[in-house]
Amino acid sequence: MTNVHLVGSVGLDTVPEVFAAAGKYLGPYLKRVPDGEVGGRRLWVSWQYPLLRASPFLQAEPAPSNSGVGFPVMRVADDVKPEEIRFGELGYAREARASYIDFLAAREAGVLPRQVRFQVCLPTPYAVVTSFCAPASVPAILPAYERAMLREAAAVCAVIPHGDLCLQWDVCHEMLTWDGRWPRRAAFSGMDRQFADAFARLSAVVPRDVELGIHLCYGDFEGRHFVEPQDAAKMVELANLVFGSVERALAYIHMPVPIGRSDDAYFAPMKNLRLPPGTELYLGLVHAQDGVEGTVKRIATAKKHAPLFGIASECGISRARKPEVVEEFFRVYAGAAATD
Repeated sequence: MTNVHLVGSVGLDTVPEVFAAAGKYLGPYLKRVPDGEVGGRRLWVSWQYPLLRASPFLQAEPAPSNSGVGFPVMRVADDVKPEEIRFGELGYAREARASYIDFLAAREAGVLPRQVRFQVCLPTPYAVVTSFCAPASVPAILPAYERAMLREAAAVCAVIPHGDLCLQWDVCHEMLTWDGRWPRRAAFSGMDRQFADAFARLSAVVPRDVELGIHLCYGDFEGRHFVEPQDAAKMVELANLVFGSVERALAYIHMPVPIGRSDDAYFAPMKNLRLPPGTELYLGLVHAQDGVEGTVKRIATAKKHAPLFGIASECGISRARKPEVVEEFFRVYAGAAATD
């Protein structure tokens, strides 16, 4: 029996619906369950844009953004010094606290297995700031936003019992930058040190008795990657950077696998993965389009090259997807897990 991992977003309308569907289809295979990132969080970090837009320390550039989401980018406001920038609540801890109440109710009713943890997924500060802020202002805005996000993570850990909690950092824009082929996130000199230091800070805020996971991501805007990984090599490189930067145990790391890649060449770089003892690997090779058969084919190839792994989708199963597609994802998850 193979463990399955839900990356974060689930295209259902309410948190109780997410827990009910996850329990129905995946209960025996689940170790953690997210709340599905319903409502305004469905489009990942986009719900943070109004917060940035409302900040008295920032102002919008006059020209529209070509970032792909259509928002005017933000910059440091006139006459504001970088050290003056600050952010209050970002909303993640309040959302997590509300969803945890639903989680407890679902677990108490037997909808979710007793041993399942509540998984809270947070974007890295780099992803939010580089999505919505002018490049020249990113160095000034990023430290203030990171401080606010670290407070959110600490608040989550303060209100949810540690034995029930898993916190996952979504590492997308760092992954795209590291890959170097997406024009909007060009690789830059010193990024290894910058990212390593950031991973160290993001992990240090999470108490050691709270599970910590990492989701490496190539994006999922309208259900598609921003750029398709050529193979697993860049993900392995960034994963190894994470492992060398984080001074605590990681519960798991997740890596995506495109639907068309069941070939040895894609998985071969995983021989270089320095997976720490006790850290689970989840491969995002579950796709609803080609069902259990296609997923099992990718699993068979991956087994020749990767350490022992569980299965996942390549990203969330929410954006640009209908509820019936989500249900099909769950059926494929369960069918592939039972077959393996």
